[in-house]
Amino acid sequence: MGVSNKKTEQVYLWMRSYIDENKFANNSKLPSENVLSRRLSVSRETVRTAFDRLAKEDLIRKVKGSGTYINKEVALTRELGGSGGTIKVGLVLQGQDTKANAVLIKGIRSVLLADQVDLRIFLTDNKFANERRCLQTVVHQDFQGFIVDGVKASMMNPNLDCYQQIYQKKIPVIFYHNYYQHLNYPRVIVNDRQCAGRLIKLLIEAGHRQIAGIFVYDNYQSIEKFQGMVAAMKRYGVEFQDDYIKWCISNEAHDDRYAHTIEKFLRSLTRCTAIVCCNDMIYRLVRKVLAFHGKRVPEDYSVVCFDYSGNDWEQEGITCSISQGYEVGQQVASRLLKMIESRQCEDKKYSCVMSPKIYVGSSIKQINKK
Repeated sequence: MGVSNKKTEQVYLWMRSYIDENKFANNSKLPSENVLSRRLSVSRETVRTAFDRLAKEDLIRKVKGSGTYINKEVALTRELGGSGGTIKVGLVLQGQDTKANAVLIKGIRSVLLADQVDLRIFLTDNKFANERRCLQTVVHQDFQGFIVDGVKASMMNPNLDCYQQIYQKKIPVIFYHNYYQHLNYPRVIVNDRQCAGRLIKLLIEAGHRQIAGIFVYDNYQSIEKFQGMVAAMKRYGVEFQDDYIKWCISNEAHDDRYAHTIEKFLRSLTRCTAIVCCNDMIYRLVRKVLAFHGKRVPEDYSVVCFDYSGNDWEQEGITCSISQGYEVGQQVASRLLKMIESRQCEDKKYSCVMSPKIYVGSSIKQINKK
C-alpha cells in the first residue's frame, strides 16, 4: 500500500471511529474537509477520497451548501469501529464532558488493550431515548460486557427493561460514577459524601457560614455531594439554608447561557461568602460570572469545586477534589475483565468506592468567625 493509500485508509478508519462515537449525539454533522485535513495532517484530497468511500457505504450523506452528515439509520444498524480484539466491550458514555471522557478512555485502554479487546463507544448525550436506542441496537449483538455511565441516574430510568434483557443474557455490566439503584450491578464510584465533608470543613474552618451551593438534580453523583454538604454543615453547627442552594439539570451545566441564571442567584444572596460548585463545568460558569462583575476569588468569594477535570489545579489555585478519570477507567476495565472471565453479573465484590483526592489551593479566604 502506497503512502497516499495508507493515509487515506487512516483517515477512513478515523472517520469510522468518529461515526461510531457520535451516531447517538444530537449533532450528526461531520467536520469539514478543511478542518479534518488540518487535524489529521493530510491533504484535502486524501480526506475527500475517504469521504467518497464512506458515502459509497451509505454511512454519510452530503447536503449541498450545508455539509456532510452521519447517516444515522445506517450507522445504528451496522457494525462500525473494531480493533481486531477477540473480546467485544461496549462503553456507554454521557459524552458531555469530552475532556473527562478522554482521560477515562485512556485509563480503560491501559487495561483493555486494542489487540485483545474491541472497544465500541456509544454516546447518550445524557438522554434516555439515546440510551434506549443504544441498548436496543447492541443487545442482540455479541458483546461480552458493558461499561456504563448512567443517564439522569437520580431519576427513575425508563430503560430498565433493556438492562434486564442484558442481564438475562448473562452479559456483565459495570457502572461508573452514575448508577441505577434499581439494578443489582457493581459500580466504581468516588466517595462523594466524604469529599463534600472535607471541602465544607475547609470552608467552615476558615470562618464561612453563608455558603451557597450549585448542584445538578438529575445526576446521582451531585445528589451525593449535596447530601454530604448538608451533613457536614449539620455536623459543624452551621445552619442550612434552602435559598442558598441552586438546582439545575445536567444540560444547563454545559450551556454558557446558564451563567445568567447563576448571576441572578448570586445577586440574591447578599451575605454569601463562599460558593460550592458540584462539577468543573459549573465552576467555569461561576468564574465567568464573577470575572464579568469584577469579583475576585478569594477576596470577594471563596470557591471550592468537585471533580476538577483539568490538570492545572495548582496554577488555577482552586481548592477542589481532583477528577480521577484515569484511575476510574482502570478500575472499571480490570473489574469488567474479571466479570467476563467468571461470567458474573451482579457479585458485589466487583464494586469499588474510591477515596477522594483533595487539593487545597488558594481559593478560600480566612474570615472572622461570628
